[in-house]
Amino acid sequence: MAADPRKRKLVGLGPEQETEPQGDRGPAGRFVEGSILRITMHNFLTYDHCEVYPGPNLNMIIGANGTGKSSIVCAICLGLAGKTATLGRGDKVGAQMRLTCNVLTCCLRLQCSCCRYRAVGNLVIFREMQVQNNQSTWTINGEHASQRVVEEAVKALRIQVGNLCQFLPQEKVGEFAKMSKVELLEATEKSVGPPEMYEIHCELKTFRSKERELENICKEKASFLEKAKQRNERNRQDVQRYYEKKRHLDRIKMLERKKPWVEYETSREQLEAVKREREQAKRELRALKEEQAPMLFQIQSVDARLKPLESQMRDKTTEIKDESQRCKQKQDLLERKRDIQQALSLKQMEEDDRQKRISNTRCIVAGLQAELDSLGKQEDVQPQINQINVELRGLQEDKARLESRQSDLRREKEILQQQLKSLEDMMKMKEEKLRNKFRDTYDALQWLRQNRSLFEGNVHEPMMLVINVRNPCHAKYIESHIPANDLRAFVFQRQEDMERFMKEVRDSRRLRVNAVIAPCESFARRPPGRPLDTLKQFGFFSYLRELFDAPEEVMSYLCYQYKVHEVPVGTEKTKEMIEEVIRETQLRIIYTAEEKYHVKKSQYSNKTIASNSVLRPSQFLNLAVEADKRNRLWEQLKVKQNVTAIDAQIKTLQEQQSQLDRRDNELLRRKKMLSEMKGKKRQLEQKISAKQDSLIQMEQSGIDLRQAEQEACTKTRAVNSQKVAIVTEFGQHIVKLHMVKVYLALEIVELSAEKARLESSCREATVRVQTLEQKCKQLDETKTALLNTCHERLKKAKETCNIDPRENGIPEELKTMHFMPLMRHSCDPKAFSELPNTLDEIDAWLNEERSRAECFTGLSSGVVEEYTRRSQEIENLSRELEEKHSALETYQQNISQAKEQWLNPLRLLVEQINEKFSDFFYSMQCAGEVDLHSENEEEYDRYGIRIRVKFRSSTQLHELTPHHQSGGERSVSTMLYLMALQELNRCPFRVVDEINQGMDPVNERRVFDIVVRTACSGTTSQYFFITPKLLPNLQYADEMTVLCVHNGPQMLAPTKWNEKAFLRRARRRQTRAANA
Repeated sequence: MAADPRKRKLVGLGPEQETEPQGDRGPAGRFVEGSILRITMHNFLTYDHCEVYPGPNLNMIIGANGTGKSSIVCAICLGLAGKTATLGRGDKVGAQMRLTCNVLTCCLRLQCSCCRYRAVGNLVIFREMQVQNNQSTWTINGEHASQRVVEEAVKALRIQVGNLCQFLPQEKVGEFAKMSKVELLEATEKSVGPPEMYEIHCELKTFRSKERELENICKEKASFLEKAKQRNERNRQDVQRYYEKKRHLDRIKMLERKKPWVEYETSREQLEAVKREREQAKRELRALKEEQAPMLFQIQSVDARLKPLESQMRDKTTEIKDESQRCKQKQDLLERKRDIQQALSLKQMEEDDRQKRISNTRCIVAGLQAELDSLGKQEDVQPQINQINVELRGLQEDKARLESRQSDLRREKEILQQQLKSLEDMMKMKEEKLRNKFRDTYDALQWLRQNRSLFEGNVHEPMMLVINVRNPCHAKYIESHIPANDLRAFVFQRQEDMERFMKEVRDSRRLRVNAVIAPCESFARRPPGRPLDTLKQFGFFSYLRELFDAPEEVMSYLCYQYKVHEVPVGTEKTKEMIEEVIRETQLRIIYTAEEKYHVKKSQYSNKTIASNSVLRPSQFLNLAVEADKRNRLWEQLKVKQNVTAIDAQIKTLQEQQSQLDRRDNELLRRKKMLSEMKGKKRQLEQKISAKQDSLIQMEQSGIDLRQAEQEACTKTRAVNSQKVAIVTEFGQHIVKLHMVKVYLALEIVELSAEKARLESSCREATVRVQTLEQKCKQLDETKTALLNTCHERLKKAKETCNIDPRENGIPEELKTMHFMPLMRHSCDPKAFSELPNTLDEIDAWLNEERSRAECFTGLSSGVVEEYTRRSQEIENLSRELEEKHSALETYQQNISQAKEQWLNPLRLLVEQINEKFSDFFYSMQCAGEVDLHSENEEEYDRYGIRIRVKFRSSTQLHELTPHHQSGGERSVSTMLYLMALQELNRCPFRVVDEINQGMDPVNERRVFDIVVRTACSGTTSQYFFITPKLLPNLQYADEMTVLCVHNGPQMLAPTKWNEKAFLRRARRRQTRAANA
């Protein structure tokens, strides 16, 4: 702290500590191993330099707040390699240093008689801490050491500054009651249990965890093994059926190999039979032909005489046919009479058709002329259409202008809506943070929004939602200044509204919420005590109030309660000149860029004391929702709602446009109709003109029928004369040809009769010859077919049996070879020759075997492979399961042994603690109990120490929790539990800082008596009891050491302090006061 370096803060010494005797302040035999003999501090918190010499038993450190009592606790913790988190005072060592210094040191001398340090005396640990780089330098008995070596040396002395059962700083008093039963057990084991107790407990938890893992593995493997066996048992029948099917398939394969050979043998035998039959038919044919040869010679002679006659006969027949054909052709050439008649008929029909067309054309022309006369004359509507088009263009221009304005307004409206949506999303994010962190507050908020009508005055949602930090970088100042309980508090304008709200949400709904009421007089706009301009020279740029926005009542409450209008915020410049700022401005709270400073004055010395802490990043207020911007957006959005009026104007224009469109469409329809009528009129005129031209042409193209009939008669008479001449000439020539043909026919008939007689004589022999020739031919074809069949079947049979195609015939080995089945489960082997030798039998066997094989459906080799694989898996799993069971039994034996070594001493230890704890509560006319609690004896990580207390006779014993007992009751319970541990004397010292602050006077006196009686017994360890005040007329013991902490500018140096002179002066004052 900023202080005059000439001023000293001293610690009063006991009667035996005026000078430092040999052995470090008193006989070392009274100090237990690891006790603190001396504490030296330099530039440490409130001390420039100070040395403390505690006693071996109870050390009562007394002093007003701010004098430096807790500084001694901090020195003990940091000097013994403890963490700053144990103290609950910042996370850096630099937080423990005076502002004017960059280096702080602390040194502790400990009672130690171990072999390692026996030669150099007691254990002296020195720590020098550098603030700038947060580094520390360690020495042990003057020799440099690492922090790890220091931690090992401290651990060897059973010192545990991180154990709340041994070291309880002021900031951690409330956390003792919050410790779970499991945490309390572990802390107790470390504090008063044998060294191996906590180690065995950890081993038990590890063993139990591994045992659970092994049990789960065994269960899983046993379950999997059982399922695998069941699946394999189900597959066993499938495997048997597969092998049965395989046997049938093997037999089918053998039959299929035998069948080609049987077919070949059958074909070969048929071929031999056909060869023999063919030779016999050839012999019979030769003999028959020899008998028939003379008669065939006579027939051939008659054929030689008959053939020339038949040739002449054919020639005469051909000549008669040719002559007839020539006559017919001449007659066809003269056949023109019919054509002449047909031409005359065509001319008559053409003339009739012309007359009809002339009549029809005249009728059509008359109809078209009548239709043309009916059309008349039509008016012109084009001027009206042009006028309407002008009006339409005007309306479309107005409409386009309004639509452009409408589009602009809609686009601006969408932009505003998006900006508003972005702001609303940020509000939702803040609400989501509230829901995740404070669910009860979030539920109460939802209820408030649904029931806001129940309240008469203003009710504001939790401050973290309604406070809007203008710059998110400044949110850390607001959150650091306003406690979290108030950030999530509801703000009410009226007291009765707050009571109604708390009754509903806290009493009825059991929600843990906070609520505050705004002051009646508004502080929201109250000016600060000093203008900001006077502070800008120190780097301050604003007061807290100007960094955020909030509703009137919320801002009034914050100004009233936390003086946000008077707390300035500075920069790095402020930090650089912090000492001058503290001295010149007299501000109580100061914010720099990254730190917060608390400044107060000592009640004794009027000396300024300052403490600083690092600002943590903001958690709730870093999302900025600018209220003014949102209101401006809403106003602009209302202005943009004028787009509805423009929509109405556009709608009116659209209606007018629709009317004009309808008129325009009607005129266009009329114009189109007139155009169509004009076109139709032109078409009618063209059609009439074309028809009149066609009529003229038809009238001019007439035919003279009388002249045509005379020409036809003349041509017919000429044709008839020519026909008569041709027929006469043809009749004379054809008669001569028929006479020659008759003579030739008579000769042919005579020779044919002779031939018929001869052929009749040899016909029977010829039939027999033909029959035999046909039979020989068929036998040749059959032989060829059978030979090809034999070759094919032999080739197929050899391929089936894998025989070289160059070998001839059936190998002898096939006739005697036994077929060995491929599968071990196949049928017994059978000789190849024992299989059926006929195709019918083989087919019957094949059908039977195939029918049996087809009965085994859904089977494949994969079934056998899966069965084999699973059998191997079952064997491996069985072996693994046996190994896991063996390992599990080993772990269970280890657990059983470790449990016996741990649980019995632990129960005895808890019974001892319970006995002392109960006695202490009984002496206070209360009841208390400590027991070992576990829901399951085998779950070693759930064992815990349960503390149950009762402070009133009308109640039952209740477990010590942070919520059920009051703060004073928790302090009493904590203190008495620590005293129960004190008599077990396992740790070298205990530290308890200001635990009596919440106690009522009666309990405080009782607890003090117990502490004195317990801590001052001859067998206990060293005890540090820090308190800012004591009740009057307390009972003290001679073994106590009372350390009074004073501070002030008039303090004497330690070398000038004389305790005996001080006591003499005190006695003289008491005597004078008594005499007066």
